[in-house]
Amino acid sequence: MSNARILVVDDEADIRDLVQEILSEEGYSVDVAANAAEARAACARQAPDLVLLDIWMPDADGISLLREWQQTQSLSAPVVMMSGHGTVETAVEATRLGAVDYVEKPLSLAKLLRTVTTALEEGGRRLKSARSLLPPLLAPVGRSRLMRDLREQAKQLAPHEAPVLIVGESGTGREAFARYIHSLSPRKSGPFVTVAAGSLSESSAEATLYGAESGGTVRKGLLEQAERGVLFVNELGDLPPAAQRLLFAALDSGSYLRQGGGAPLDCDVRVICSAQPGFEARGPEPFRQDLLSQLNVLTLRVPPLRDYAEDVPDLLRYYVDRLVDDQRLSFRRFSVAAQNRLRNYPWPGNIRELKNLVHRLLIRGGDAEIELAEIEHEIAGQAAADEPLVKQDLLALPLREAREHFERAYLTQQLQLCNGKVGQLAKRVGMERTHLYRKLRSLGVDFRQSED
Repeated sequence: MSNARILVVDDEADIRDLVQEILSEEGYSVDVAANAAEARAACARQAPDLVLLDIWMPDADGISLLREWQQTQSLSAPVVMMSGHGTVETAVEATRLGAVDYVEKPLSLAKLLRTVTTALEEGGRRLKSARSLLPPLLAPVGRSRLMRDLREQAKQLAPHEAPVLIVGESGTGREAFARYIHSLSPRKSGPFVTVAAGSLSESSAEATLYGAESGGTVRKGLLEQAERGVLFVNELGDLPPAAQRLLFAALDSGSYLRQGGGAPLDCDVRVICSAQPGFEARGPEPFRQDLLSQLNVLTLRVPPLRDYAEDVPDLLRYYVDRLVDDQRLSFRRFSVAAQNRLRNYPWPGNIRELKNLVHRLLIRGGDAEIELAEIEHEIAGQAAADEPLVKQDLLALPLREAREHFERAYLTQQLQLCNGKVGQLAKRVGMERTHLYRKLRSLGVDFRQSED
C-alpha cells in the first residue's frame, strides 16, 4: 500500500518535515497539519488512509481530537499517536479511543516505517470487515410503524437521480438514511463521500468542492471524489455563501472547473443533504432559494427518537451488540425496568445520545445486567431548566413539581411568541387575564420585563 495517503499532525515543523520526507521517499502520499484545525480541514478535503497524530498541540491535544473523531465517526482511517512525553495512562486512553499504536519521540526510522506498515494493514482489515458487515447494518433500526414507513419512503427515493434533502433534528440518524438510500440506488457501487458543511470556508470552498490543479499537480475536489456516487453534505444550514454559489453552479450547469484548470468536468454526482428543521432561516444570511429548490426535489423527514420510543429497546440491544463486537467490550444487558425508563426518557440528543449512553455503560462495566438505579444516575440532571419544553424529562419529577415545571416552561415560551404581551397571551392560552397575572407571579415568570 505504498501509494497510501498519510496525514501527519504535529505542531513541530521539523518533525512534520522529517516524517513527510521519510514517508514520501517510501512512496506514500503525505499531507501535513500543524494543529487540530488544519487536521480537520485536511480530512475534509480528502480522507487519509492513516493519521500520525501528535498528542501535545497548542489548540487541541491529540487525545481530544481523537475523541472527537471517535464520537462523530468522521474518520475511518487508523490513527497512530506520537509523543515525546507519553505516559501509560495516555497510551491506554488513546487505545481506548481507537488508536492502533503509539510511538515515542525521538522517532526511530525503522520503528516508524514498521508501525506505518502495520497500521495500514490494520486499516485494510477494518475496511474489509466493515464492507462485509455493511449490508445488514445499513437499514436503520426499528420495528415501529413510523420507522417501517420511513424505510419504505427511502426505498421509493433510492432509484432516482434527483438530490434528496433529509430533514431532522441533530442525532436522529440522517446519515444512516442517506447511506441506506445510496445502498439501494443504481449508484451503490460508487463512492459515498461525506462533508460537514461547516468545514467549508469562504476562501477554501472552491478548491475543496471543485479541486485544484497547478504545475501538473491535480488535487481532486469533493465533486470529483464522489463521481458516479453520492456527495453527502451534513448540516446544510452551515454551508457558507461561497459554497452555496459553487454547488448551485455545478448542479445547474452539470459541470464545473477545477481551480486553475482549463477543461470543465462533468458533475456526475447525486447530492444528498441533511438539515435541521427551519435551517433556511436561521443563518446570518438567508439560504439561497435557487440552490434549495435544487436540493429538495426529494425530501425525507426523519423524526426525533421520542416519536417512536417503542423502538428504544431494539436500539439498546443493537448498540450493545455492535459496540461489543467492534470494540471488544464486555457484554451487558438492560433490565426490563431500565428499558422501560429509557422508553419514557425524551432523548433530546436522539439516537446519538442513546448510542453514547450505551457506550459509557459498557466502558464503565459492572454487573451483567444494567439496573434502573444505574440508568437514573446516568440521566439525572440531563434536562437543564432552559431546555426547550419538549425536551424536559418531567417523568423524573414528583407530580406537583412536574406540573409547575411544565406550566412555567409552557407560559414562558408562549409569552415569547406573543412578544411579551400578556393580553395576547391570555387569548392564546384561553385564560382570564387577572388569573393569568396571578399564575405568572406564582410561577416566577417575569412578565413585566417582557411587556416593557
